[in-house]
Amino acid sequence: MNKPENNDYKKIDELSFPLNKKVKEIAIILAAGHGKRIKSQKSKMLHKIWEIPTVVRVYNACRDGIKKINIVVVVGIKAADVVEVIGKRKATAFAYQETQNGTGHAVQIALEKLKNNFRDGIVYVLPGDMGLIDKETIKQLRNEFQKTKSHMLVLTGIFNGNPANNNYGRIIRVKDFDENGSSSGKDKAKVIEILEHKDILALNDTKPYKVKYNGKTYSYTKKELLENNEFNSGVYVFDYKKLADLIGSLSSDNVQNEIYITDMIALFNKNGFSVNAISPKKQYVVMGFNNKSVLKEMEDLAREQVYERLKDIIEINDPDDFFINESVVEYIIRMDKQNIPLDIYVGKGVYIGKGVKLNYNLTLRRNVFVDGNVHFGKNVEIAQSVHLSCFPNQTLKIGNDVQILSGNIIKGNIIIGDRTRIESSVNMTGSDDYPLRIGQGVLIKGTSYVFGSIIEDGIHIEHSVIIKKKVERLEKKTGITQPIKFYLPMPEGIDAIEDL
Repeated sequence: MNKPENNDYKKIDELSFPLNKKVKEIAIILAAGHGKRIKSQKSKMLHKIWEIPTVVRVYNACRDGIKKINIVVVVGIKAADVVEVIGKRKATAFAYQETQNGTGHAVQIALEKLKNNFRDGIVYVLPGDMGLIDKETIKQLRNEFQKTKSHMLVLTGIFNGNPANNNYGRIIRVKDFDENGSSSGKDKAKVIEILEHKDILALNDTKPYKVKYNGKTYSYTKKELLENNEFNSGVYVFDYKKLADLIGSLSSDNVQNEIYITDMIALFNKNGFSVNAISPKKQYVVMGFNNKSVLKEMEDLAREQVYERLKDIIEINDPDDFFINESVVEYIIRMDKQNIPLDIYVGKGVYIGKGVKLNYNLTLRRNVFVDGNVHFGKNVEIAQSVHLSCFPNQTLKIGNDVQILSGNIIKGNIIIGDRTRIESSVNMTGSDDYPLRIGQGVLIKGTSYVFGSIIEDGIHIEHSVIIKKKVERLEKKTGITQPIKFYLPMPEGIDAIEDL
């Protein structure tokens, strides 16, 4: 491998982790593609589905589906960006594909990383843009490979649209009869090869395409091949030793002049090794993307899956317009298992990011944004267009029976006490050095700004700017707490201001 003369190789070296030689299962994730066809300067693999880069989603599916699996990520265009997003993880290495010479070439490069570490085992090969694949599909692949004692297994999809829009490689299976009318017998429906869409288009319109399998010749018309709706997903499982022995025989004798991993099928068949194929239980998991419109479809499908998981647990006002981070989804499901009604309402356009902890009887009205370690108490109502967030090392804690009215911005290291009401047009922030502490039963209203202060219980603040102050509870002789109204600090920079 030629070492790139840039930051890519340095990052690959820094963030690669030794593989576990005791674990005989390896996933190779092909993430060397670029964003050219998707019309983006960003690596194709870093485009997000439900706010997670597609390559990370594929990585997580492998890691969650098979515990302790070794993973090799093949990177190329924007390699340093892809490597940094995945980061340094146990039993995870990176391989550099300097020249984009096809999927077969990418797997060859990945195997170079493995040859001094493994002699046998199972290899899973997956494209890094298949962002909807899940751990259940990975488990299905593993179980099928072991159950059928396959030497190679192909994950296929079924294309339901117009064949003219199907740009995937077609799965060529053994017909009922060969070209001479003889029965195919036990070979019926076995996988002969995968024929790429561009190679099919290059075929003669009148001359049939013929292929030999197990001593018999099978004939297919170009029309027949184009209308074949079983396509290659780009996901494979191999016997490691057989893959390593044969992959050097791949050639680039095709329209694209690239080395296809799909050609391994013909090589395996030629050497008498078993090749099988299965389709996933959920067809959407095999989706990949080359343009923004398909990426949008995948995002919509991801949202649908989240809605299906939550629709009978919490109330989501608009199934087509909301975001709940996957970790929060799991948190909600764990709460539901306690068999206590959650009574959580999520309005249209609500965003709930990573780190948020919801609670019982919580209402988030239209377009509320919540992100970071924001912890809600019980019986909390957040009105429309409120922004709640903090940095990863901070916590924004909201007590029980709190109301926050529309349009407020509340950010940073903050504790809001029970029964507090924050009315509209309020901005509150707290930093690491100056956290904001709001007591119980506090009312803040009007056009007010509060930063890094301590507000004692039961205080009423209105039309005020409170910066790094302690506001004590002061009761009048009548028993009424002294309100804070129209408090403004002394101005700074007044010498720079003059009348026009």
